[in-house]
Amino acid sequence: PPAATAPAASNLSATSLYCGDLEPSCTEAQLYELFSTIGPVVSIRVCRDLITRRSLGYAYVNFQQGPDAARAIDVLNFQVVNGKPIRIMYSQRDPALRKSGVGNIFIKNLDKDIDNKALYDTFAQFGNIVSAKVATDSQGQSKGYGFVQFDTAEAADGAISKVNGMLMNDKQVYVGPFQRRGERGGGPTTFNNVYVKNLHESVTEDMLREVFEKCGTLTSVVVMKDGEGKSKGFGFVCFEESEAASKAVEELDGYDKVEDKAWIVCRAQKKAEREAELKAKFDAERRERMEKMAGANLYIKNLEDTVDDAKLRELFQEFGTITSCRVMRDTAGASRGSAFVAFSSADEATRAVTEMNGKMAGNKPLYVALAQRKEDRRMRLQAQFAQRAVAAGGMPNMGPYGMPPPGAPMYYGQPPPGVMGPPQPQPGFGMPMMPPGGPGRGPMGPGGPGMQYVMPMPQRQGVPGQRGRG
Repeated sequence: PPAATAPAASNLSATSLYCGDLEPSCTEAQLYELFSTIGPVVSIRVCRDLITRRSLGYAYVNFQQGPDAARAIDVLNFQVVNGKPIRIMYSQRDPALRKSGVGNIFIKNLDKDIDNKALYDTFAQFGNIVSAKVATDSQGQSKGYGFVQFDTAEAADGAISKVNGMLMNDKQVYVGPFQRRGERGGGPTTFNNVYVKNLHESVTEDMLREVFEKCGTLTSVVVMKDGEGKSKGFGFVCFEESEAASKAVEELDGYDKVEDKAWIVCRAQKKAEREAELKAKFDAERRERMEKMAGANLYIKNLEDTVDDAKLRELFQEFGTITSCRVMRDTAGASRGSAFVAFSSADEATRAVTEMNGKMAGNKPLYVALAQRKEDRRMRLQAQFAQRAVAAGGMPNMGPYGMPPPGAPMYYGQPPPGVMGPPQPQPGFGMPMMPPGGPGRGPMGPGGPGMQYVMPMPQRQGVPGQRGRG
């Protein structure tokens, strides 16, 4: 590749380099040892998390002279440090220019063997490359697409016109201008990428292209394969125009002219979007099912161990149409003594509760009631306990002997309602006569001759804090 040229002072720093894709254990000392072989290094800083102090995977290296920084990019770019190739580029200090996307291109349908260096070497002939990166997963495996940023928009346009549609490692690649997530097609009304599934294992990318190119110009076609190269039964077709993608979904959904398997053709969705859509669908179905079963689902307990689903159905089938019937069991398959029975209407369930609650089934009386959600049952029980405590003259959540339970706040001064406090001294009288050590207990034992009493002393009324004259 051609030697890196010094950037314009208004855009990039000529002496400051950004070093990315660092292995987490890489330190400043290792980077200094590497970069000092090029020329005098002013400073090196590995960026770290403020709290954990773990490496964020990138660093900044500052040289004294610009030519040394340019030579470091040529010599050390993609050098392996701690088992991982590093990526070096000029540091862009202006965030607006860094995020503008000028000169940035997107490449997809890349072979899994193409890494950052191979991508850099392929596109270096079109101009000065600021950055080249292949997207990878958590295991370091290529995701099949990447990005190359040139220092000028003209170089990016030249790369798109020359490489788009060409073969790289025997795979036709798509090269186009980079678009931000909000600018891309892919919304509910406009989309370019189409998902195709239920494919026969004999369907190839060429066969898929032949079928879909009738709807419009294609940018890429891929059939997903496993590690052994066998088809997974689904693939993706990307159109140049969203109108063509919509037309393909309308016309080819249900296509069954290949091995009599009907294809499912729909808009390609991201995983997060698909999961959110399915969750909303399942939640709506669950709410609808609960609304239909409100007042029609019964909870039964105190069942004998011999009662199974069939016997339970026999007990309740006379009251109406049973939609579901299940005895709850543990992991070993033994009955837990409880069950649920759902009727087709609330009237049937109400009649079953009236007739079956308390009825003997074998040697045990049944408990039958309307089933409740766990949250509703907890709130109802808490309300019942609070009402019982108030009716008993105490306070809710009061412990034995009128004392609050452990952890509850203590009440000082006036006791809570329903709890008798200790006797209070009255004006003009002291405390009642009590022996020290308790009633009937003196220094020499209960009722001994050494028993002493505290005599009540009359108190005079006066201004608090002043002593009266005797």
